[in-house]
Amino acid sequence: MSGVIGFLINLQFFTVFPIKKQLPMEKKYIHRAIQTFPLVGLLLGLILGGVLYALVEWTPLSSLSIAFFLWFLTMALTGGLHLDGWIDASDAFFSYQDKERRLEIMKDSRTGAFGVISVIVLLAARFLFIYEIVERVNEWTYFLIIALPLLSKCVMGYLLIRMPLAKKEGLGAFFQSAGTKSSLPIYWLYLLVSLAIAWTIDFKLVPLFFIMCLAAVFFLVYMKRKILSWFGGITGDVLGASVEGVELWLWLILWLLHYFAMG
Repeated sequence: MSGVIGFLINLQFFTVFPIKKQLPMEKKYIHRAIQTFPLVGLLLGLILGGVLYALVEWTPLSSLSIAFFLWFLTMALTGGLHLDGWIDASDAFFSYQDKERRLEIMKDSRTGAFGVISVIVLLAARFLFIYEIVERVNEWTYFLIIALPLLSKCVMGYLLIRMPLAKKEGLGAFFQSAGTKSSLPIYWLYLLVSLAIAWTIDFKLVPLFFIMCLAAVFFLVYMKRKILSWFGGITGDVLGASVEGVELWLWLILWLLHYFAMG
């Protein structure tokens, strides 16, 4: 039961799904919420993959139209929550100030020019990757799109638990206060089950999924070092920016796979 409540907490915080029930916020439930981060990613991935399949197979829409709907859905499902973190973190990063000043900039409710430019580049690049993936869609595409947000939420959970806080307040601090290293081992189970499903669908999917996993690990190792040097630790905005960053990176990898491994 606590796992269900943790999952619902995630839906309430990180998606637009209407969870109107007042949920308990004790540490044991937040711990379960951290453990079910990847399941929220899986749900989002299933929606993206399902919508793509329906539009490709059952409608006469052009690739451009399908790509637009899928692109829009990547933002609509989370209400732009992580995009807000990307904008704030970009404003702070491109200020080229010291860590303390960057944290102050992230707290500012105003949006600067660097944040606007950065989010335009992010969304334009994501649309490009999605459009060209839709142009080359095949039977393996749907599984890899479903896996993409699952992997990004694994990265988010790992950074939340294993990185120090840059400040002792905010959403990141709230979730980390209930998390422990025991929150993370279940992520391996999610990945192993995903690998087994890929094997069942088609053995050729296994190396493609493995490449996606390696790409996520590469991003994680890189960001662990950079977050410390740029911000001194994590905040809710930094975690949100990391989710957007790893998802863009994985869309890029998926785009490249369609060119060089899935043609």
